[in-house]
Amino acid sequence: MMKSIKRILKVGLSLLVLFTFSCEDHLTDLNVNPNGTTPDEVNPAFLMTYVQTEMAKEYLTLNYGESGYFSPLMQHVQLDSHSKKYNDYQWSDLSWSELYALLRNNETAYQRAEENEDTFIMGVSLTLKSYIFGLITDLWGDAPYSSALHGDLGGDDNMYPPYDDQESIYRGVIDNLEEASEIFETAIPRIDKEDVYYQGDVEKWQKLANSLLLRYYMRISSKLPELAQTGVEDIVASGIYFQDENDDATMDFLGTKEEDSWPGNLEYDRTSGTNYRRVKMCSVFVDTLESYDDPRLEIWASRVEIPISFDETMSSNPDTIIDGVRYIHQSSIPEGTQVDTSSNYVGIPPSIGNEPSWYNLNPTPGQEVFNPHVSYLHERYQNPTGDLLKVRLISAAEVDFILAEAALKGWNVNDDAETWYNKGVKASLEAWELGTFYDEYITGPKVAYDGTLEQVITQKWIASWTCPVEAWMDYRRTGYPALKAGPEAERNRLPVRFVYSSEELNLNSKNIQKALDDLEETNFSGAQGKNSPWSKPWLLQGTGKPW
Repeated sequence: MMKSIKRILKVGLSLLVLFTFSCEDHLTDLNVNPNGTTPDEVNPAFLMTYVQTEMAKEYLTLNYGESGYFSPLMQHVQLDSHSKKYNDYQWSDLSWSELYALLRNNETAYQRAEENEDTFIMGVSLTLKSYIFGLITDLWGDAPYSSALHGDLGGDDNMYPPYDDQESIYRGVIDNLEEASEIFETAIPRIDKEDVYYQGDVEKWQKLANSLLLRYYMRISSKLPELAQTGVEDIVASGIYFQDENDDATMDFLGTKEEDSWPGNLEYDRTSGTNYRRVKMCSVFVDTLESYDDPRLEIWASRVEIPISFDETMSSNPDTIIDGVRYIHQSSIPEGTQVDTSSNYVGIPPSIGNEPSWYNLNPTPGQEVFNPHVSYLHERYQNPTGDLLKVRLISAAEVDFILAEAALKGWNVNDDAETWYNKGVKASLEAWELGTFYDEYITGPKVAYDGTLEQVITQKWIASWTCPVEAWMDYRRTGYPALKAGPEAERNRLPVRFVYSSEELNLNSKNIQKALDDLEETNFSGAQGKNSPWSKPWLLQGTGKPW
C-alpha cells in the first residue's frame, strides 16, 4: 500500500489544531477549538498520522527546494534568485518551533497510547520523538529536552525549560530508540492505514528504530567511540536493520492539493512555476556525477535547453541561435566571464554572488529565474506526485555506508568495508530504479572501491539527494566530501550549526546562556560570537573536524 499522506485527510484539522501548543516550547497555553476534542479523548492513531506526515514534510523542507538549507549547502543545487541565505550561508534567526510543536503532538499520542495499552503506537511515538530530538540537537546543539514537553505541569523549569547539553540529548535519543526496539519485539499493531510509513508492519518499525540507532552511534563515534562501537556491533549481530531499499523509511505524496504535494511543483505553484525554476543544479554535483558516469544524473537533472558553443567564424553575427544551439564569438564575451559549453548538463558554481541568475550568459537574468543555459532539476520535480517523489527519512543505502565506515574502523560488522560500500551503491541505484546499471557503474575508475573513507562518504553524499542534511552531518565529523565555500560565501568555510533564534534568546534568556557557553567560538565565528553558524557544538569540539 502506498505510503501516502492521504491518511491525514481523514483527520479533521480541527482535531489537530487543538494539540499544537503555541510556537515556543516554554509556553503552555492550549489553542482551544470548540469544534474539536480534548487530549484525553483523541485517538492516538490520528495524532501519529499527523506527526508522521508533518515531520516528513518539515524534514524535506529543510533539505530541498526553494527554502531548503542543505541542498545548496552541500552543493547539490544552487538557487539563482533570493539566494544569499541559502547559497552564501546568511543564516540567522532560525526557529525550532515547528519541530517542538510536532514533539508536543507526539507526546500526547504517546500518553494516550499508554493509557490504551497500545504498545505499538508507544513504540512509534518513541521512534518519532528520537528522530525529531535528534534533528534538533544535530542542527542547534544544546536544546530543551528533559523538561521541554512538560509545560502543562507548570513551574518555571517547565514553562521556561533549561537546556540539556548535546551529549545528554544524544544519549537520550539512543535510549529511546533502544526502548522502542524492545517494544516492537512484542507489540501487536491495531492499525493499518493510519501508519503512513509502514502500514502497521511492526518488523519494519523495529528495523527503522535500529537503523536510526546505527545513524546516531556513528554520529557520536568520534566523541564516544566505545559506546558507538558496542552499539553498532550489537545491532549488526541482531540482524534487525535495513537490508535493502524496500525497508527505506519514505513517504509518498497524494498530489490532490498543494499541502499534500511535492514542494515546488508547477500544478500548485501560486507564482507560476517560480519556485521550481529557482532551483538549479550545482556545478560541483554535476561535475562529480559526470566524472563518475553516474546514471542518477539523468534522473535528478535536466539537460540544458540551449547549449552554448564558441564559433570564431561568426564575427559578423557574434551571438545567435541556430538549430537550438547558441553560437558565440569569443570577442563578444565580457572579459573574465565564466562560460560552460557543455551540451548536456551545466550547474551553477557555489556562492558566485548576488545574481547567480546571470550565470552562463543568461539572456534574461533577474527575478524571472529563466536560464536556458543552466540545468534545471529533472522535469519529474514539476509534478505534484510520482513514483520517485518521496521523502526519504533514512535508507538502506545510508545504513550500508555507515557499516562500510564501521568496517574501516575495524569494528565487527560481519562483512568488510568493500562489501558494505558496494551494497550501499547498489541500494541507492535500486532506490532510484537504476539497478541494472550497477555492474557497469561499480567497476568505473572513480567508483571501484579504493579503501578510503573519502570514497565511502562521497558516495553517501551522492546518495543523499533530497536529504543532504545527513551529508552535512558526515561532512562535519569527517571533512568529506571536501567541499569548498564559494567566493561570495559569508565565510570561506562551510557552517556547522544553526543559530538560536531571537525569540528563544528573548523568551528563554535565563537558560540559553548555558547553551551559548557550551559552544566553542572559532576563528570563523565572527561578530555573532558564540551564537554563530561557525561555532562548534560539543559533537565537534576537540575533533579537528571539519576544519
